[in-house]
Amino acid sequence: MKNYHFRYILLSDLICTLVILVMWFTISIVIGNITGNEAIITKIGIIAFIALCACSFLFIVIAIYTQLKVIVPTSRMLKSANLTPIDKMPKNESELNALVSELQYRLRDTDKQRTEISTILNNLNDGVISFDMDGTVNYINPTAKYLLELRDTDDTFTKIFSKFGGSEDDNYNMEKIIYLDNLTSSDNTITNNVGTMNIAFVPFKDEINRPTGLMTIIHDITNSVKNDEMRKRFVADVSHELKTPLTSIKGFSETLLDGVQDAETINHFIKVIYENAERMEKLVQDLLTLSKYDRKTEIKFTTFDLGKLTKSCVEKFEIEVQRKGQKLNSYVTSNIPDIEGDYDGLERVIINIISNSVKYTPEGGSIDVYVGSFRNIAYIKIKDTGIGISRKDLDRVFDRFYRVDKARSREMGGTGLGLSIAKQIVEQNGGNIEIKSEPGKGTEVIIQVPIKNDKE
Repeated sequence: MKNYHFRYILLSDLICTLVILVMWFTISIVIGNITGNEAIITKIGIIAFIALCACSFLFIVIAIYTQLKVIVPTSRMLKSANLTPIDKMPKNESELNALVSELQYRLRDTDKQRTEISTILNNLNDGVISFDMDGTVNYINPTAKYLLELRDTDDTFTKIFSKFGGSEDDNYNMEKIIYLDNLTSSDNTITNNVGTMNIAFVPFKDEINRPTGLMTIIHDITNSVKNDEMRKRFVADVSHELKTPLTSIKGFSETLLDGVQDAETINHFIKVIYENAERMEKLVQDLLTLSKYDRKTEIKFTTFDLGKLTKSCVEKFEIEVQRKGQKLNSYVTSNIPDIEGDYDGLERVIINIISNSVKYTPEGGSIDVYVGSFRNIAYIKIKDTGIGISRKDLDRVFDRFYRVDKARSREMGGTGLGLSIAKQIVEQNGGNIEIKSEPGKGTEVIIQVPIKNDKE
């Protein structure tokens, strides 16, 4: 519909108004000649005039409203529609068949696109839900059902999101989300038995920008939240581990600066400062090693004999085990195939595990080291008769800065990063490490790495 139609309507209203006014003046003059009724006629004329003016004004308002709210939007919709002009309509059977064929092709193409979109949505890692304006679910993919723990009866916006907020919670008010999306945040975070989810709301809109529905996207951020918490805990742990020796160094240094005269006291203070500085150096070295394996860079893989490497590591503890009256036995199976891996890294792992066994095995105890192979796996098993580890601690021994016995570990110079580094190294060599232990019965650590494949 063209805009000049509106001008015709408005012009017609104005002409009608003028005609009515002329008719009123004519009737007033004619009736005014009748004596005795002048006052009554004047009042009636005034009332009729006001009524006619009001009607004319109302007609004009209706015309303007019709133009703005009906004619203009309808014109836009008709312009956007891909309508076939009348002069292009099929005129014979062959043109009609061609049109039918084209329609069938478009329908098949539409079905194909719908199938592709449905396949994509059903296999997304993110959940997707579509609602109409009444809040009824039009579409929901399996991921959304899993992440939000939904049942088949959860088929409306209110039923789905009422469990994450009260009925008066503005964060899950559909009307507010649709109509005030530019004024308020449309992202929310929820936590349930599955994990932590970020929920984003996106309104659907038609050609003239009117809302027609609402799409909800659910993204699983559980791992991101856990990693963020681990980073925060790691920073806090590093700060704590550095603060303790720094406090000692500062305290004893200030005492020395105050002028201690006794030589024995001075030597003791210097020894404490040195030990704490050494502890900080070990911590920094462990952090650098951990960072190196986190980046997965600067790692050199070579071919070597795992049995010979293990024997050389065992020999490094001969003096210490003799001093504690312990027995350290090494059993290496002959003809173990070579492995290809990080020689320095695996050496560090073996030394760390044997060192822990020596530290936490009482005097007179025994430590046995076995090296062997099974199919395409080479393994090292280190078994001791030490104090053991409880089940609740066993689940966390590979966490960074976690210590089973914090006081004893610090006393022995441990940083709490040894097993975390060992796990990182073994996994980057394509293997795995596991620990079995019971309090009072000792600990068994098994390291497995793949054997070199000569066919490669």
